Amino acid sequence: MMHDTATPERRHAYALASVLAAALSLTACGAKSQTPAPAAPLTPVEATVSAGALRGYVEDGVRIFKGVPYAQPPVGELRWRPPQPIQAWTGVRQAQAFGSDCMQNRVSWDDTQTKLPTSEDCLSLNVWSPANAAKAPVMVWIHGGGFVMGSGSQPVFDGAALARRGVVVVTFNYRVGRFGFFAHPAIDAEHPDEPKGNYGLMDQVAALKWVKANIAALGGDPDRVTIFGQSAGGASVAQLMLNPEAQGLFRQAIAQSGGGRDVWPFLAADRPGKASAESIGVAFADKAGARNADAATLRALPASKLVGKLDLLNMEEATFSGPIVDGRLVAGSPVEGFAAGRQAKVPLLIGANSDELGIIPGFLKGIFAGKLIGQLGLPEDRLMAIYGDKSSLNADLPSDATFVEPAHALAGLAAKSGQPVWSYSFGYVIEAKRKDWRGAPHSGDLGFVFDNLGKLKDQPTAADQAVAARWADTWAAFAKTGDPGWARYDVASDQRMTATNTGSAMAPTPQRIRALGALRDEKTGR
Repeated sequence: MMHDTATPERRHAYALASVLAAALSLTACGAKSQTPAPAAPLTPVEATVSAGALRGYVEDGVRIFKGVPYAQPPVGELRWRPPQPIQAWTGVRQAQAFGSDCMQNRVSWDDTQTKLPTSEDCLSLNVWSPANAAKAPVMVWIHGGGFVMGSGSQPVFDGAALARRGVVVVTFNYRVGRFGFFAHPAIDAEHPDEPKGNYGLMDQVAALKWVKANIAALGGDPDRVTIFGQSAGGASVAQLMLNPEAQGLFRQAIAQSGGGRDVWPFLAADRPGKASAESIGVAFADKAGARNADAATLRALPASKLVGKLDLLNMEEATFSGPIVDGRLVAGSPVEGFAAGRQAKVPLLIGANSDELGIIPGFLKGIFAGKLIGQLGLPEDRLMAIYGDKSSLNADLPSDATFVEPAHALAGLAAKSGQPVWSYSFGYVIEAKRKDWRGAPHSGDLGFVFDNLGKLKDQPTAADQAVAARWADTWAAFAKTGDPGWARYDVASDQRMTATNTGSAMAPTPQRIRALGALRDEKTGR
């Protein structure tokens, strides 16, 4: 099977969407000011996990444990190594405050991030559990941020509202940027039997292993775990379904706006004319003054050099690979893996927002669509035949190509393999933004999934809150039963749950999405 054309922009489509969502419009509905309220006395609660005792707290009927380490700090000799098992501690460890975010740049235009310190010592997780829960279903959240930013502690990911629905919610940090995704011949040769490069993805597996081993002590059922994530987190969900190291660690999956056709660089130079992750790592080392360096010298580089100027507006493609096709944890794109039937055959809820990149300013739509057409390598005349006119092409192709059609493709492939699949399109827009948005943009669903609209800047109406309550109910129901409450996806009927400002109902996937998918499959020979 042929690989889809991959360019740096294609590899980082989820990062581009996050930039647009945050920089162009979501600053109007980002996180509220994080100025802390006066601290109220906490009601402590204790639990014992494999490494020792924890002291969290109870708030409004929810047990909360924050900043719990799930692996050793990946510092010193453990930088660019797979996560190592956490060492036991003595006494009772305080778990009432979030741990540090992983190393990253903070940008002024994105106020959805936390104000927490950043550190290489960042592999911690947070748990929200119903106060009297025992063997409750578990939802493990994987944050987005283009694999260069984000954390499990962002305000909108607070798990209390979901936990009050009878589920245990876990969020966690994983290494991002060059700390999480880096390949170099000196590093790769050091431990030949270890997986290479995708340290952030390895962290995700380590967090799931911690949940499997410990969540029962915190009220959860280790055999009823649902993984869910959005953007880069949604892409991670798809890859975890294909990752042999993750098999048996979850029973269900939810992929929100995760793409699926993106092709990441290969570890080594086995594709003529394509930059490998190792060659990109060498370029970074050279630029950092570590030409021909050994592993020890690379690990001694200051953290500030590794962070560089990397963020969602500056992906530094020449010296940052992002996630890597290593042939062990990652064998290719999700579409390729699902087409081969290699994914975990678990209940899957998958979809995207109705207007993922629709917030691109009008004067930029044509420019962006033109670049995207070149990157996709698809004939413009055939695309015009699908979309009808230039205006529609410019308005809809960016969202369709990056997120909507890949989600549709994965749903179809999963359904053909016999696994239960549910497809959706989320298009509800809070009333305060309806003059600005024609549909739900990238990340516009997060406050609804977590029922946390009150943590965003725009004041939600009663109607907005009602939709958030229903959407969070749906996600919790899927975690509990493996069924969101609507008809399973069927390739022949091609129906998906479609949420709009006027209600939710099953509706057929638009013809343009089906036609775009057929054209892309024709190009790749699938």
